[in-house]
Amino acid sequence: MTAHGTAAGTAPETATEAAPATTPAAGGRRLPLVLRNRRFGAVWAAQVLTQAAGRMFQVGAVWWLVGYAGGADRGLASGVFLAVSTLPAVALAPLVARVIARCPHRTVLGGSAAAAGLVALGTAVWTYSTALPMAVAYGAALLLAGCQALFDPCLTTSVPELVEDADIEAATGFELATQSLAGLAGGLLGPLVVDAAGPAGIITGCAGAYLLAAALIGATRFPTGPDAHATDQAKDARAPDGGGPAAPRPLRRILAELPFVRRVLLCFAAANLFTTAVFVVMPLFTRAVLHSDGSTVAALEAALGAGTLVGSFTGGRVPGSPTAVGAGCLGLLAVALGLPGLLGSQAAAVGSMAVAGWCVGVIGVRFVALFQRLVPTGDRAGFFAVMQALLGATFPVSSLVFGLLGDHLSPRTLCLVQALGVLPVAAALWWTGRREPATPDPSPAPQGAPAAQPIEDAR
Repeated sequence: MTAHGTAAGTAPETATEAAPATTPAAGGRRLPLVLRNRRFGAVWAAQVLTQAAGRMFQVGAVWWLVGYAGGADRGLASGVFLAVSTLPAVALAPLVARVIARCPHRTVLGGSAAAAGLVALGTAVWTYSTALPMAVAYGAALLLAGCQALFDPCLTTSVPELVEDADIEAATGFELATQSLAGLAGGLLGPLVVDAAGPAGIITGCAGAYLLAAALIGATRFPTGPDAHATDQAKDARAPDGGGPAAPRPLRRILAELPFVRRVLLCFAAANLFTTAVFVVMPLFTRAVLHSDGSTVAALEAALGAGTLVGSFTGGRVPGSPTAVGAGCLGLLAVALGLPGLLGSQAAAVGSMAVAGWCVGVIGVRFVALFQRLVPTGDRAGFFAVMQALLGATFPVSSLVFGLLGDHLSPRTLCLVQALGVLPVAAALWWTGRREPATPDPSPAPQGAPAAQPIEDAR
């Protein structure tokens, strides 16, 4: 099993890959983390490729169903597709946690990317030989989502192993920015490729991206050897008297013993019931309200991705406690989701998606960075798998409900339903913060300081 550790505890032959650049860049500034830490940079690039491929496939397939293949039930067809695309993250959470905890992270990351590449390649061959049946599209979506459900939490769990402790915040920002880069690239290309080359073009591009990501992981060395455990043992607040890390606990106990984190995750899961419906509502809005083509869907997806990218890199500078910032961003997100329903114009929709993306990016950075530092090392694999499953569990329900409603209600009405659903969640998150003792937002721990702190100290 690959050891969990920072570069300070790696074997000598790999230490130079993760060590910060000794020569500052011009003007006294260090290079960005992905450039001065080649190991993390390669893994991050692989995540960009896998998530961009998955996003391109999802957005392109939804537009294919709405614009070409879905018929009169296009809303339900696209909703079912998105639901299928998110089921593995929920259903496989316990298995994912066990695999990540027991297997070398490099093997898990490379194997899941390679498997996704082979699935996409086989589907592409099928698509070029005959018309793509909807059942095959659903099956491919299920398998690709299963591979991504393994890749994403494994990378999140590997962050403290790939970077110095002082770089965890920066690494988290880059990792979360991947989703916005994927939305920007994949969301932009998906509808355009469907209009130009059909589903075969999208699936072929996905296969190439997945296989390239697998090659990057395969060429990257992770920390190995007994020294790689040393730093994580020092970081694990639950390690008894300098001994090894405590044994992994059952998944059902992880959130039970983290009450503050559990309440926050429940708030975000409730918000996801309404916010993730945007991936069903916006294609319907484009077709029924704007009467436009795939280029408009691409513009809306690009605005959402660009906003998330900006939010991912600016979220750490927004003042206030995590719950106060999160509640404020959810309130602004509600306004952004409802505005297209009131105005019904393309400019309003594009601007609203950019604002919504920024809110999502800020929330992600503030809370995932917080969880990285507060969850004990031995619980991280299980925690992030549970987090992904809990937040993802609402997506199939949201996709099916809003997809079905999309065949009976106007997209403008659906926009307003989204906004009204998010507002009470923003109030609940704000109240959750008010109930907890007022303490400062934890700052990045200095080099060598423990990464895990009691939950009570971070509220």
